[in-house]
Amino acid sequence: MTTVAFILVSWRPDVPAGMERAVAAHAAGLVAAGHKAVIVTADPTAPRSYRGATVAILSTLTGAFPCDDDTLRAAIHNSTDAIREQLVTIFARERVEAAVYVDSLWGLGSIMPAHQKVRNILAAHVVGHHTDLHTALALEPAAVIAPSATVLAQAAERGYHSADWTIVPNTLLADPAPQPQRVRDQLHQHGPIRVLARLGPEKGVAALLAPRNQLDRPIEVALASAPFEKATGSQDEVLRRCQALAAKAPGVTIRAGLNWDDVLPWLSAASIVIVPSHAETFGLVALEAMAAGTPVIAHDVGNLPDLIRDGGAIVPRSQGSAALWRASRQLLNDAVKYRRTSRAAYYRSRDYWPALVANQLLKVVS
Repeated sequence: MTTVAFILVSWRPDVPAGMERAVAAHAAGLVAAGHKAVIVTADPTAPRSYRGATVAILSTLTGAFPCDDDTLRAAIHNSTDAIREQLVTIFARERVEAAVYVDSLWGLGSIMPAHQKVRNILAAHVVGHHTDLHTALALEPAAVIAPSATVLAQAAERGYHSADWTIVPNTLLADPAPQPQRVRDQLHQHGPIRVLARLGPEKGVAALLAPRNQLDRPIEVALASAPFEKATGSQDEVLRRCQALAAKAPGVTIRAGLNWDDVLPWLSAASIVIVPSHAETFGLVALEAMAAGTPVIAHDVGNLPDLIRDGGAIVPRSQGSAALWRASRQLLNDAVKYRRTSRAAYYRSRDYWPALVANQLLKVVS
């Protein structure tokens, strides 16, 4: 049995953000495979256990969430020694053998303590600010992992030697069962088109709602706020913009975000899921939709083309959001292609099932 700790100061269940969701799935996958996982968070509202993983609260980092990167960076700087000391204490208590610092800033990778008994791993879900990433790499982690080749390419473009980094993709929280074909056929005929996103401008939801979609079926959009934002009030601004656009578009409804356990069932009850993001280093919403057999329509950005492949349709971002609606209409109007795409989506998602990804992660951390 191997004990792996994941450090992410903003972690708590049901946070609508890729890193938090990825940590939950990695931890659950390791536990299911017979190993021990520890999640270290600074959020005092987090439970003390999650799907068999131990949750440890980091009390030495104080601050209020949501906050921007500069605020968090200053808080870490002011408490570096205390944070390191508490991490070492947690690792000793839980007998941690490998520590995955989930991001150079939010995952405390820039201050990871050096110790002989714990293997330090830096996770780069995104290529962070040079201030944090350069400092983290200078601490010489035993390995650097990223969820996709997109991150490796972006890091190389910015001058980092990412050829030595290892891809460990994100995974699902559970192994989904295939959806009965009769259910998928009914959804093809009458199911809503659904969009699930965090309230970030880069998620592209406002741009998606701007043009007329010309589809005679419900459009349902779930938007959620995260415990971080690029600038104070930016999430509220995106929400107001989306609500104003939806009010002018018949058949479009906006609802609050979903708990993690509710995401896959909600996406599975859609005819199509549109991922309108302008940037994605992995694409968890797309993966979860495909795991339910729901075709995904997305722009040709980041990791989405490689993730989705024949499990949906990829359109050039240069063609704007109207192209996403056009691709949706074309797929819904072709019953044979729709059925083929649905099946391809499900089987494509199996490459990311928890047991497979847990083994990939263990090869790096062991």
